[in-house]
Amino acid sequence: MNRNSLASRPTLRALFIYIAIWGVAVAYLALTGGDWTFPFASLLIFGVAFSAVIWFVTRKMDAPPVPVANPKRESAGLLIYLVVYAVLLIGFGLGAIKSAIPPGPSQELAVLAYKLAIHVALPVAIILSLGGTVHALFDTGHRRRGFWLALIVLSAAMFALLALVSPSLKQIAELNLSPAAAASWVIASWLWISVEAGLCEEFFFRVCLQSRLTAWLNSPATAIFATSILFGLSHFPGLYFRGGPGVDGWSNDPAQVAAFTVATLSPLSVSMGVLWSRSRSLLLVALVHGAIDALPATAEFVHIWG
Repeated sequence: MNRNSLASRPTLRALFIYIAIWGVAVAYLALTGGDWTFPFASLLIFGVAFSAVIWFVTRKMDAPPVPVANPKRESAGLLIYLVVYAVLLIGFGLGAIKSAIPPGPSQELAVLAYKLAIHVALPVAIILSLGGTVHALFDTGHRRRGFWLALIVLSAAMFALLALVSPSLKQIAELNLSPAAAASWVIASWLWISVEAGLCEEFFFRVCLQSRLTAWLNSPATAIFATSILFGLSHFPGLYFRGGPGVDGWSNDPAQVAAFTVATLSPLSVSMGVLWSRSRSLLLVALVHGAIDALPATAEFVHIWG
């Protein structure tokens, strides 16, 4: 995705359709009493500002395209799997594992193994079974020009943002750790989340699905926006079936829950989609994704592993 493609007709059409879908989701939240204000913050912070920063810091990366042997067939296979993944594997399977194993390190390791299986191993198996290739999917991209600048700037921006808008620092301070210990736990949390959430979700949604949709639709922007809507909706079964009163976005109205996932999560996915399209670096998207969740997860991480 380059500067020339920004004002192209496919890009503008995809942007219009995405904004229309996002707008319908926000309108439904407003009409049904859901939280319709946070989606605007999500869109402005992640969909606009963070995506613009990503575009700037990756301007010199010159990432190679991802080879896709059978774009239509591989896209269709992954889209079918996405339904099974969202409804059964995440909606029910993940909850079953958490119910079967008591909270603690053993549960965390079991969940990690399960997530690696459904986000990495199974998509790879599907692509291979459909005649595709996977060697390029695991390209770290760490030797590309601008990789380290992008990693430092984007990760620092996310740590700063979450330090401001979340109670993370207060929660960490309540643990009464030394500054060195607190910093070590934050880094450990970042690395763990970068694998559990970053590697898993970015590998499936960006490296596998978005790359194939890009090749099939011949439009990076269309693939980014389509993947982002699907990313949001894929969180609906888990939130609706495993959530409850007090959980952000949960409601007895399934349509409201679906609208919430699209309105709040798809802008974040747009920014990650831009990062993948510009960098083609699995390591970069995984670590930046991890940086978004690291601070909020640190206190719980300490309680589990400390």
